Amino acid sequence: MERMQVLKDLLRDTRFRFGFIVLLVLLTLSILSFFSPYNPYLWNQVPRDLPPHWPHILGTNSMGQDIFWKLTFAVRNSLVMSLIAGLVSRIIAMIVGMIAGYKGGAADRVLTFLSDSFLVIPLFIIIVLVASIVKGRLSLPMLGLLLGVFGWAWDARVIRSQVLSLRERDFTYTALLSGSKALSIVFKEYLPFLIPLIFATLIGNMSWAIGMEITLAILGVSNLDIPTLGTMLQWSINYQALLLGYWWWVLTPVLTSIFLFIALYLISISISEYLDPRMRIQRIGQA
Repeated sequence: MERMQVLKDLLRDTRFRFGFIVLLVLLTLSILSFFSPYNPYLWNQVPRDLPPHWPHILGTNSMGQDIFWKLTFAVRNSLVMSLIAGLVSRIIAMIVGMIAGYKGGAADRVLTFLSDSFLVIPLFIIIVLVASIVKGRLSLPMLGLLLGVFGWAWDARVIRSQVLSLRERDFTYTALLSGSKALSIVFKEYLPFLIPLIFATLIGNMSWAIGMEITLAILGVSNLDIPTLGTMLQWSINYQALLLGYWWWVLTPVLTSIFLFIALYLISISISEYLDPRMRIQRIGQA
């Protein structure tokens, strides 16, 4: 009942409602991939270059593939890859940010130098270089892991700043005087304040990972055999779909990506505000 109440509260927010509906549609598309009548890795399964019409509601491409069913696999793979990247980067960012912020001293200096190094070095060039080296062996989990390993530095600094602020509050000194250990303070006292921040950065990192995957695919350094939003767009560029008038092939991944970015952004903002303890107190006061 409590979870249903949370969902009802969130659905009162127009931003969350719009993002939730869009994300629900995309999740439905990804589930439909398990019932696809076509193999996304095979060519010449349907007539080529057909505009949208029944039964090919989004048309077909120059490789003889149904674009709608291809899209279902692309959405599923892009979401899975971005979730892997987001979770890996959250784990690293939480560990680095919490230790640096709470411990301070030498640990803080070393971890801050490490995160600053990741911010200063040209990560995009390094990611492109690594992806091009392992291009043929770059599976979906490997791509998510690669982006997660390089996508944590800025969020670690944000978490560290929040922990530094929490460390100076009265409840921290009260917990220390009562004999609480560091791990207990971090997880029991700090985590409720950090959850909105962690969740917001998770959604943001997922959007970044999807955008990076699209960029890598357009550059041709990712595994183009794996159906994703990026590889769908890359294949349409390779076949000059826009110049030949096959607008449905280009617009499908472009519009899907745009709606996905907007949905993730709006959901992130809405949930972050809802989970913020200060907003929660305000809601209780208004009730």
